[in-house]
Amino acid sequence: MLEATTILAYKGENKAVIGGDGQVTFGNSVLKNNATKIRTLNNGKVLAGFAGSTADAFNLFDMFEKHLENKKGDLVKAAIDFSKEWRKDKFLRRLEAMMLVLDRKNLFILTGNGDVVEPEDGKIAAIGSGGNFALSAARALDRFGQVDEETLVKESLKVAAELCIYTNDNIKILKLED
Repeated sequence: MLEATTILAYKGENKAVIGGDGQVTFGNSVLKNNATKIRTLNNGKVLAGFAGSTADAFNLFDMFEKHLENKKGDLVKAAIDFSKEWRKDKFLRRLEAMMLVLDRKNLFILTGNGDVVEPEDGKIAAIGSGGNFALSAARALDRFGQVDEETLVKESLKVAAELCIYTNDNIKILKLED
């Protein structure tokens, strides 16, 4: 399990939303509490989030964005090519890192093992040490349908922050609308 962060993505009817906490830890110490672990890519058409070493995040975000450019914004093709490259790179494949990427049509979890996983329900995914807490909260909120996409992500990440020592409540949110 990554002792790193929490990133949650939700692909709703009206918006695609990604959120992440801001805590950066080293061992049992908090180095920073307001880091940004999510980004917009492809001229604001794709959202991405990263769980793992912050130094590696910049490399992986840049690598993924190049694949998006090469595939003319096709998230499915870019995710597959990116995962192949990540897996083949001797250094990068040893990273304990994961990424979430989504647009209005697709949502994927990417790993250095070459995994490109679409969540079972196709609309909610979470990574990082608090990922299971955030995912559980998001699924519960989604079932009741009483909140908008941004609120669902934010409140679910707050639940993760209450339970996971590697997750804080300094939450950042990015969204894509139709």
